[in-house]
Amino acid sequence: MRLFGYLLATALSIALLVASWRHHVEFDFSEAAAVVAGAWCVWLTVKENIWNWPIGNVSSFYFFLTFLHQRLYADMTLQIVYIVLGFIGWYWWLRGGRNRSTLEVSKTTPSTALAIVVILAASTWAEYVYLVHIKDSAPFLDAFTTGLSLAAQFMLTRKLIENWYVWITADVIYIGLYIYKHLYLSSGLYAVFIVMCLMGLRAWKVSMTKTEAILA
Repeated sequence: MRLFGYLLATALSIALLVASWRHHVEFDFSEAAAVVAGAWCVWLTVKENIWNWPIGNVSSFYFFLTFLHQRLYADMTLQIVYIVLGFIGWYWWLRGGRNRSTLEVSKTTPSTALAIVVILAASTWAEYVYLVHIKDSAPFLDAFTTGLSLAAQFMLTRKLIENWYVWITADVIYIGLYIYKHLYLSSGLYAVFIVMCLMGLRAWKVSMTKTEAILA
């Protein structure tokens, strides 16, 4: 049954890419490729599979092209940061644990959480001022979601379980923003992301409980 699910998802992914490439649907190939790779990336993240990082970088590359066309400059720049963090996260998940072992799921410390909130507030304000200056099409939402996404991505590279809560917050805002920009496929993807985030939160809680039991 699990193999059938993977085969079905792969077939649907290929069909979506071909349909966009042949212009049988209203969205372009870049958006379709970003969506397909992004969905696979989040699913693999839920499963704590290391391949989420290279596939995530593919998604970021195609989202970069999509956002460039839509003049969402903060989201466009965010994809470059995602790619850099993708390589860092790939390494940390493999060698960031005890004695350079595989990294385990853990909780965010109060000091780390406070630092993230302060940086989020400062970066949102700075980005908003800049985006207004360059005539971004949605300056505040673009700046705020960029800050949230960066915070969540950093937490993800360290396997901090609270990253899922931050992603859910960002995804809710992204849905409205992408509907406003007529990126309906991307908006639908982020609705799916919310469901997958809830699945990831549940799976990571189980993983963290097992780790704590082993160390006890």
